[in-house]
Amino acid sequence: MTQTPAERQSAPSPDQLREQIEHTRRDLGQTVQALADRTDVKARVQQKASALREQAVLEAGELKAQAAKAASQVQGKLPDSVKDKAAQATGQVRATTARVGRMWDEKAPEPLRQKTARSAQPARDHRTLQTMMGPGPARFREPRRPHRSLKAAHTTLHSPERATTTARLIGQRP
Repeated sequence: MTQTPAERQSAPSPDQLREQIEHTRRDLGQTVQALADRTDVKARVQQKASALREQAVLEAGELKAQAAKAASQVQGKLPDSVKDKAAQATGQVRATTARVGRMWDEKAPEPLRQKTARSAQPARDHRTLQTMMGPGPARFREPRRPHRSLKAAHTTLHSPERATTTARLIGQRP
């Protein structure tokens, strides 16, 4: 059984066979990996959620920029009297907030102040994240009803017959 010279050249050498086998293994490995990726539903959902999250952050940034631009345009068109009233109201809110904070420091028991500080710390720690994320689902929830004692305090602070008591509590003369 002798081979002709043409048949000898057409038969692959052992090195060529090894190379073809390695090439086929790589192709088969890639095909198997692609099929495994398609069947991994959890990973696909996570990838989709990540892509949607990135898209939402980008769109939120664009909307924030548009809102800032619109606000500056509207603010430029406001009459000075409206701007002055807004600045005055802002000052009053800041002053009242400072007064309430001082009253809290003076009147609230120390254990209650410590517990409140511990409860508020996570919100302070994540303030930047909350700002970046923009309005989230928590901001669209129905507000909680105030505690009965808070309602009573509000009524006390805003009822005309209690003005003297309120002024005494916050350190002003009636």
